[in-house]
Amino acid sequence: MSYATGLTVIERLERLAPKHIAMPNDRIGLQLGTLKKDIRKVLVALDVTEEVADEAVLEGVDLIIAHHAIIYRPLEDLQSDSPAGQLYAKLIKHDIAVYIAHTNLDAAEGGVNDLLAEALGLRGGLDVLKVVHTEKLKKLVVFVPQTHHQQVLDAMFAAGAGHIGDYSNCSFNIAGEATFMPSDSAQPFIGEAGVLERVAEVRIETVVPESLVQQAVQAVIKAHPYEEVAYDIYPIDHEAKSYGIGRVGLLPSVIQLGELAGHVKAVFGLDAARVVGELERAVRKVAVLGGSGGKFIGDAIRAGADVLVTGDIDYHTAQDARAAGFALIDAGHHIEQIMKQGVASYLAGALAGTATEVAVSQAVTDPFRSV
Repeated sequence: MSYATGLTVIERLERLAPKHIAMPNDRIGLQLGTLKKDIRKVLVALDVTEEVADEAVLEGVDLIIAHHAIIYRPLEDLQSDSPAGQLYAKLIKHDIAVYIAHTNLDAAEGGVNDLLAEALGLRGGLDVLKVVHTEKLKKLVVFVPQTHHQQVLDAMFAAGAGHIGDYSNCSFNIAGEATFMPSDSAQPFIGEAGVLERVAEVRIETVVPESLVQQAVQAVIKAHPYEEVAYDIYPIDHEAKSYGIGRVGLLPSVIQLGELAGHVKAVFGLDAARVVGELERAVRKVAVLGGSGGKFIGDAIRAGADVLVTGDIDYHTAQDARAAGFALIDAGHHIEQIMKQGVASYLAGALAGTATEVAVSQAVTDPFRSV
């Protein structure tokens, strides 16, 4: 088996967490190094710290995939005797690339917030807490000879076309007759130069998310037997899918806020969690959001949640929530480390058939300690 290239690894990752669903101006994508190389080993980390860089060097890692940006604020210099400069220099010296998947991974199906909700045992059909991106649909129409109808149809579906709600492989197919006359310079699959041809063809109509249009068109061209493929792309008003950060779901039963706080501590291996609200109050509908979720309290209230589990709640935000009678559990920003195993497991499956190894960072990057 051969190693996957960096470009291949990221193409597979972006099937899980497409860049276009990230929040505006988010620091995502390749931040250091190159993807134009073979990747023997990928390391999945929450942060890229000195400890993670040392781990990557020791383990022979070629690519770090992290959740939090290694370059968040604009750089004023690259002095190698500063902490940040030393970190960048070490990674560059050892040819270790760094790729960031942040709010696109938060919003992704199977991403950070789904993993958090799953860990908490939320059920009842999870809702998105805050929609950040709604995908538009396009209508893709392709004309294909009947002999290659199924081949082209299968290629369209494999490229992401044909999804309507909970249904896949959706299309409409109309048989008809096509006419064409090859020129002297053509190399036709059917017919000969200067002769009008009449061919039994099928018009295939399906829908495809706007972000996958080019991918679907390329799949059609590859599967189609003709030298020149006839296809149309139409704008339509339908929306394909909404993506967002945070999730809202139900606990298996009503419990007290204090019990939920204990459950949060146990699930995420915390020494402590900060709680806003009476510990005896009953809760069942839970909103969860990895990272700093204070500004989404209003969304959680509008969603009918009894409590928001998140991180980095400041004093005045906590006071506002308390005044509104809304409960909070501040579990800390670091609970997002759940993404390490989730992304690593996904990538291991996505890269099956290659020699590329995927590992989970064991370095502790949480800057806080409970004393």
